[in-house]
Amino acid sequence: MKIAISGKGGVGKTTLAGTLARLLSDRGFSVIAVDADPDANLASAIGFTQEEIRQVQPIAEMVHLIEERTGARPGNMGGIFKLNPVVSDIPDTYSLKKDRIRLLTLGRAKKGGAGCYCPEGVFLKRLISHLILQSHEVVILDMEAGIEHLSRGTTGGVDAFIVVVEPGKRSLQTASDVRNMAQDLGIKSMFVVGNKVSTPEELDFLRQAFSEDEFLGALSFDRTVIDADLKGISPYDAGSGVVAETAGILDRLMEKLGKKS
Repeated sequence: MKIAISGKGGVGKTTLAGTLARLLSDRGFSVIAVDADPDANLASAIGFTQEEIRQVQPIAEMVHLIEERTGARPGNMGGIFKLNPVVSDIPDTYSLKKDRIRLLTLGRAKKGGAGCYCPEGVFLKRLISHLILQSHEVVILDMEAGIEHLSRGTTGGVDAFIVVVEPGKRSLQTASDVRNMAQDLGIKSMFVVGNKVSTPEELDFLRQAFSEDEFLGALSFDRTVIDADLKGISPYDAGSGVVAETAGILDRLMEKLGKKS
């Protein structure tokens, strides 16, 4: 199962991604969690310690590794370098490990973003393609507010593309924009999860905005999540109520994917 999660900044997509990773790990799945957002907060959301997080070096900043694999030094635009570098060993060698979870932090290509025609950009694209198309684990991608890390060649391996939204018109517009981009790349299984829902009226607003097939459910506004973030711990370890809600969302997702298979 390959899951990509997107949404505009601050909607809670990283909280969802981290909690899904912990739930799947507890259910016996081997999980590769990929932090593809330059803000890089997935480690904390999963529950790694601050000491562990400080030891993380984003893949895009591993100059010697990228130069070795591509034949060109990161930061160089154009030029000649390998477009199909070896990446199969990266998840085992360069990940943080917790229970059945391996976390990879991608970082950002320094010029032009992850999609740039530069060694680090090509390396990141190749790594994501490998994880989606060739790995046998559950893969959870915590992405930026868009689909920049995906390409037409990898979208066929994405089982579920989830957009996290808040109750509000601007968030719905973001979901619409992402849906259009996803459809352009051929992604068919797109779902929506609401977050920070405080009232029945807000939940109804979201339900009316999306079809029953699209809408997986909603996470309540929970002060525990905010307090956990301030303390540098995961909502999962803080005992937040969103854990049970996320478990329900995961059950519905797996049911929907099972019906499509």
